[in-house]
Amino acid sequence: MSDTDIDPSVPPSGTGCVECLDRPDGWWVHLRRCAACGHIGCCDTSPGQHASAHAEQTGHPVIRSFEPGEEWFFDYRTSRVRTRGPALAEPISHPAEQGVPGPADRVPDDWQSHLH
Repeated sequence: MSDTDIDPSVPPSGTGCVECLDRPDGWWVHLRRCAACGHIGCCDTSPGQHASAHAEQTGHPVIRSFEPGEEWFFDYRTSRVRTRGPALAEPISHPAEQGVPGPADRVPDDWQSHLH
């Protein structure tokens, strides 16, 4: 993983998965932040798997967890986790009160049956 794949000055695109929020039935399990452009997407356990789709479509290979208390980076090219990296622009996670999975008003009662 190269620091050239990370732009610490770019803020996150929001507090939720961009693609899931565009759909009335969209929801996620965990959130991931593109370290290059700040795009917020959902993890590969989520139904939409939008973070990895963003990496594939854009060529931005490095993500950082967007979960409160998590600071790890992941490189899709190598499948390697890096526990440290440069400080990114605030905010560094979604609001803690947002909950997991989320958004709470969209998560189906049988959400666990939709996981990957």
